[in-house]
Amino acid sequence: MKFSGHRPGGFVMAKALVGLKVLIVEDDYLIASIIEQLLTAAGCIVSEPIPRLLAALQAAKRGNYDAAVLDINLNGERAYPVGDTLSDRNIPYLFLTGYSAQQLPTKYTQRPTLGKPFKSAQLLHALSNLVS
Repeated sequence: MKFSGHRPGGFVMAKALVGLKVLIVEDDYLIASIIEQLLTAAGCIVSEPIPRLLAALQAAKRGNYDAAVLDINLNGERAYPVGDTLSDRNIPYLFLTGYSAQQLPTKYTQRPTLGKPFKSAQLLHALSNLVS
């Protein structure tokens, strides 16, 4: 699914997503699968979603990514250290969360955040904005 302009749904699919290497950190199998399929269809190159903090930290330290999508709550552990590692490497990321912005630590309130549940167009638009 590659779009060069406006779709009937009203969103623009940026060419910036084609070939983009994206790290997905999500502990819910169904949500992770949906994100993976959506981003792959948009032309992104995605790794298998990572559901655990330690593995996500290792990937963030060593992986070759252009951007990342991080669920904040990974089975009761917070993904903030993954975001910090990505920031140290100048890799942009956004949070997916059921939390409100007021529940985030102050350090992360300006970070791009997409609430759950989200629509496909919202995720594509947020990721496009993140890398453009």
